[in-house]
Amino acid sequence: MRLEYGAQSDKGCVRQNNEDSYRALPEMKLFVLSDGMGGLQWGETASRIAVETIVEHCRKGDQNPSLPMAGARSEGVSEMTNRLASAVRVANSTIHGAAQEDADRRPMGATVVAVRFAGERMSLAHVGDSRVYRQRGRTLEQLTRDHSFIGEQMRCGRMTATEAASSQLQNVLVRALGIDPTVEVDLSEELILESDTVLLCSDGLTRELSDQQISAVLSDHLGVQETADRVVELAKHVGGGDNITAIVVRPALRPVGGIRRIGRLSQWFKS
Repeated sequence: MRLEYGAQSDKGCVRQNNEDSYRALPEMKLFVLSDGMGGLQWGETASRIAVETIVEHCRKGDQNPSLPMAGARSEGVSEMTNRLASAVRVANSTIHGAAQEDADRRPMGATVVAVRFAGERMSLAHVGDSRVYRQRGRTLEQLTRDHSFIGEQMRCGRMTATEAASSQLQNVLVRALGIDPTVEVDLSEELILESDTVLLCSDGLTRELSDQQISAVLSDHLGVQETADRVVELAKHVGGGDNITAIVVRPALRPVGGIRRIGRLSQWFKS
């Protein structure tokens, strides 16, 4: 499956600098996004370490499949998913070690979402409250679970969505890279269809836009770069209270019988 992608990142309207980092490597079918924590340059440093470490570990794993995994293997998921989890654990150790070397860097941490594609399967690993969505037709599905205080309260039924939206505790995470020597990584594998669109984003986007607003842009038949630009621009226009980053990934439709499937899909959407 060939992929096309678009990416955009903006510091927003309030922050002095951009503590989000991302890497998009279509040749590896790997996409990583991280939101740094720690203020000023330390958050930026943490997110940069996260994405660079994950990319490097995955690249080394491709070159040497016998490269040892960090942490225990998870049963029921592929080697690619286990390698992605290993990469996130290495990133956690690297950020934690960097913070321990300099007391001025503490606390230094980051969230991360990382996805990798193989055929029609997408491996997903994440820590924190950055998110991955899948738009299928008119339905938007959040594929990650926020590792935040508010997220836990909502899952337990102790807080409604309305209460969460106005809470002053939206910044409180219960899990992030770099805080402890080890970290629990959430893993999943998802089926991706040719008509799907995948969005990786930092919480600077999801705090400003509702799922309905995000879905409306993703289903608007725009190109991938225009889609990424549009959601970031909209989040900034609404408030832009934090850094905003979005990566949009979509399978590139294959020509069939000399007629591109996009024409057939366009007819279907118009019916």
